[in-house]
Amino acid sequence: MTQNVLSAFKGKVSASNYKNWIGVAPFFLFAILFIFLPSIRLFVDSFKDNNGHFTFANILQLFSEPYILNAYALSIKISAVTALGGAILGFLLAYSVTVGNLPKPMRSILITFSGVASNFAGVPLAFAFVSTLGRTGFITILFKDVFGLDIYQSGFNLYGFAGLSLVYMYFQFPLMVLIMAPALDGLKKEWREASENLGASAMQYWIYIALPVLLPSILGATILLFGNAFGAYATAYALTGGRIGIVTIQVGAQIRGDVLHNPGLGYAMAMGMVFIMAISLAGYSWLQAKTERWLK
Repeated sequence: MTQNVLSAFKGKVSASNYKNWIGVAPFFLFAILFIFLPSIRLFVDSFKDNNGHFTFANILQLFSEPYILNAYALSIKISAVTALGGAILGFLLAYSVTVGNLPKPMRSILITFSGVASNFAGVPLAFAFVSTLGRTGFITILFKDVFGLDIYQSGFNLYGFAGLSLVYMYFQFPLMVLIMAPALDGLKKEWREASENLGASAMQYWIYIALPVLLPSILGATILLFGNAFGAYATAYALTGGRIGIVTIQVGAQIRGDVLHNPGLGYAMAMGMVFIMAISLAGYSWLQAKTERWLK
């Protein structure tokens, strides 16, 4: 009798586990087809020359070719600038609609905009900025006709480093808002009340209590913004036509073969990007785990 009951219980557990695994099967299938298999191909093909023979030359060129090193440096510079700018602006906006005194409807408006803008990239984003801040864009003509100011003669260039950084900021700070709003909501009211009862000012509360608690989340979100900008390709290519040699454009040039054509080197450069992105995501995950300990 007891054995029959145990057998029936094990059968139900097995059936339940089987159904749970069926539910997550699409995720594993997606991960295998679009993450693991492409990564394996990148790794294998980065050790091949144009004739398909094994070589270390592609890996060695990552550390010896000046244009490759400059491409990585430029991508890191753009990613760092837009990550810091997006983190500061995004944090201030998130603070305004969560802890600040802005009207509550503003939160819904900002969160909705952030959800849309953080995914608005590529050719549509580049076209929107060209139409707005290009040489014949709406804002450019408005400044010239109304204020007599030609922003391009003053040194601005949408198709250079500053312009590309500005375009990246459009999807960077909304992502920061989406990440930091829940973290700011997680600050317990009891902490502020306790600090006020002990005579602490609002500035002291933020310096000694709130910011130390939020710091891992802020740093983790900044790292995520860095990775988000580092892997961008379509926006930069559509806006500049490849004139700015960031690493994603250089990878495309090597594989597509317009002028340069060394697919193995392109795969090796992509592997370098994967390595940098993996470090960024690992740092983000570690910092998020530290934050969750305080915000539970």
